[in-house]
Formats: sequence, structure tokens, C-alpha cells
Amino acid sequence: MRGAIATLIIGVVAYFFARSLSENWDSLREEDLSLGWWALAATVLFVLAVAVSGLLWGRIVHRLDDQPITATESIRVHFSSWLLKYVPGQVGFVLNKVVWGQRRGTSRLLVLISVVYENAFLLLGSTVPMLAILIVARGDSVEITGTVWVALAAMIPLALMTHPAVFHRVVALLGKRTLKRPVPREYFLPFGTTLGFQSAFLIPRIINGVGIALIAGALAGAGPDSWVPLGAAYAIAGAVGIMAVFVPSGLGVREAVFVLFAAPYVGTEKAIIIALVARVLATIADAVIAGVYGILTLTLKKRKRRT
Repeated sequence: MRGAIATLIIGVVAYFFARSLSENWDSLREEDLSLGWWALAATVLFVLAVAVSGLLWGRIVHRLDDQPITATESIRVHFSSWLLKYVPGQVGFVLNKVVWGQRRGTSRLLVLISVVYENAFLLLGSTVPMLAILIVARGDSVEITGTVWVALAAMIPLALMTHPAVFHRVVALLGKRTLKRPVPREYFLPFGTTLGFQSAFLIPRIINGVGIALIAGALAGAGPDSWVPLGAAYAIAGAVGIMAVFVPSGLGVREAVFVLFAAPYVGTEKAIIIALVARVLATIADAVIAGVYGILTLTLKKRKRRT
């Protein structure tokens, strides 16, 4: 039933995106899509956002496990997991970190909890404040505001999950049913620390927002007054892409959602162009991430051989 519902939702999103694409195809073919310095800058920013997310995840593991973990190692492991996002269901992303934790001598459950925290912070940071930005930016637009309020209400259970009492109760229940053992309370972050991490996870969203603003400014002539809403739209689209677990890397879903929220600022035609170019640059960024991961791994192996 869950699979059928997810497939139906993704199919509907894909249909509307395909229809918008076909309706604007003639105009799209006339656009000059030559890439300039802004494309390189946006790509670097997309890579930087992933690196910062990896650094923050490493800090969560360190806070829970109390074992030192270097920034380089945090980013390296996160990069390798990030490259597995093309495996539907986020299975590769989670499993890679669990395997790393076992090699390091870290509890499997602890690593799983760190990933849960990471995704909760990412989804909350990509939705609640971004939806609030769009509400303010759209003003008295009833149609968009209504949609935004529905999506905002859907995030309330996720927000409650960040409170230690609620989070511990849910995870403890899951731990007993799946791992057949209780979950120690020291595996959870204090509420103040949780709020600090939640704020810190806004940094990657801001970095991505600057990247999308560069693309929108170059391709659509978007002015400063639309940069923040466009960044918010891109963050929301990324979150929806992550939740579309049956689609590798949210392929197509992210673009459709971005067009929905960005169209009021740059028009549907320009929003489609921005979405497609952003996808291309994000894919190039993934290639860069793969290269950096390879370099970091080789460097680590050389250090181990010397010692």
C-alpha cells in the first residue's frame, strides 16, 4: 500500500512537470544555455554544502560516541554515502555509514541514530523555515499560502521528534522490535544541543541557496528580491526529493517541486530552465565529490602505510 501511494504521488508530480516542459518546449529551445563563471561557482557551492553537512554529521557522531573523529574523516565518509543516494530508498546512504561505524568500533545503533538526527535536521531545516519564507514572500496569495500551510502542518510530527522525550520513546520502541534490546539514554542529544545542531544545519541550505541564486540571476535575470524565495524553493524541492525514496536522488521530483514554488518569481519557462541546469550542475558536483572522496581515501591509506 505504501509503495502504491508513493508511486502514485511521484507519477502525478512527473505528469505535471512533463506537461509544463512540453508546453514551454519551443521557448526552451530558443534559450541560450551557455555556461559561464557562475556555473563553476554554483558547482563549487553545491560541493561545499555537502561537505558542511558531512562535517555536521561527524559532530553528531562525536557528541553521541565521545570518540574523536576528524573533519576530514567525517567529510570522506559522508561523501561516500552521498554518492550512494542514487540507490533508491536511501539504503546505500545509511548502510555505508553503519558499515563505517562497525569498522571503527562504534555501535551500529548509535550510527543509525546519528543518521536519523541528520535527516531530521536536514528535512526540518529544508521545510519549516523555508515555507515560512515563502509565506512572507507571497503575501496575500491564497493559493500558494494554502499549499504551504498544509506542507507546514505535515512537518509538525517531525519537529516533535527532535525533542529528547519523544525521540527516545519512538527509537526505544523501534530498538526493542528490530534489535531486541533497549536503547541507552546516552545515545540521545540534549534538547539544547539539538537546537544548536538544527540551527547549524541551515548553513548547507544557505550555501545551496546562494548557488541557485547565481543560476537564476544568470539564466533568468532574477533580481535580489527573488533570491531568498528561490533559495527556499530549492531547499524544499531537495527535501521532497529525499522523501521520494523510490526515485534515485529524487530524479525529476525535485525539479517539479522547484518549478511549482519558483514559477511565481521567474515564470514557469525560466523556472524549468533553472531546475534543469541546477540538476546538471548538481550532477557535476557529484562527480567532483567522487574525485575528492578518492583523493581523501588514497591519502588515508598512505598515512596508514607510513604508521
